[in-house]
Amino acid sequence: MKWSKETGGNFDDRRGMSGGGKAVVGGGIIGIIALLLTMFGGETGQVIGTVLNQTQGTTQQTEQVQTRTLSAEEKELGEFSRANLVYNNRTWEAIFQENGQQYQEPTMVLFDDGVNTACGSATSAAGPFYCPADNTVYMDLRFFEELRTRFGAKGGDFAIAYVIAHEVGHHIQNLVGTNQKVRQAQQGKSEAAANKYSVAQELQADFYAGIWASHNKEKLEAGDIEEAISAAQAVGDDAIQSKMQGHVQPETFTHGTSAERKAWFMKGYNTGDINQGEIGIIYNSIQY
Repeated sequence: MKWSKETGGNFDDRRGMSGGGKAVVGGGIIGIIALLLTMFGGETGQVIGTVLNQTQGTTQQTEQVQTRTLSAEEKELGEFSRANLVYNNRTWEAIFQENGQQYQEPTMVLFDDGVNTACGSATSAAGPFYCPADNTVYMDLRFFEELRTRFGAKGGDFAIAYVIAHEVGHHIQNLVGTNQKVRQAQQGKSEAAANKYSVAQELQADFYAGIWASHNKEKLEAGDIEEAISAAQAVGDDAIQSKMQGHVQPETFTHGTSAERKAWFMKGYNTGDINQGEIGIIYNSIQY
């Protein structure tokens, strides 16, 4: 991906810092549940809070202090992440203006190991996530190495760009009220029916990531779209369940299949039209 250093955006790099607020001591089941249920974010703050409230793990409050110096590679990845936050902001600010709306920029926090958020505490096992309570995208960039080695995704910087765009997509949903509409629609529904709404929400975030890519084609290089597709497919519910438990359970899907995630990202990329990804359209396309 073609990019250059940017200085804008609400960006907070906490890597190399100890503490970061209230952090869970240990991991175990919290990390496993968070990894399986919240891969690639969504409104993960709600899930994270639920997981922590149901455990008896010990927590501790600590001050943030510098514990190590970031490597040159880590610094560059941080600058790349910040640049992509800025690129997303520019794209969505223009789209919002075209539709007579005002865009509010999210914050991005990079962290190591654990982080305290307005949605609760999380470990890096949660993967990248968006917290609607503080309008912030949280990312431990070491996640992408695990995505490649454990889940078979291709490497490359555009996989990171795709995930950032996906999480900003959840911010867009928060701004326009989609999150609230989905939660209301889920009330009184069976678990399977409620999960279908969660899938639609995740697929829309993939669609929004495709919209962003469509509006930034001048920054793309050969193989970038393939990197994004590979990352999307690697974290499909069916792919994760097959790898982790040997079989799939469609009624428990919360993020969509590999094929669906690819399809909706590509629809956003190919059309560049936000009207093609209304939550109702996506919901009605889900066949399980």
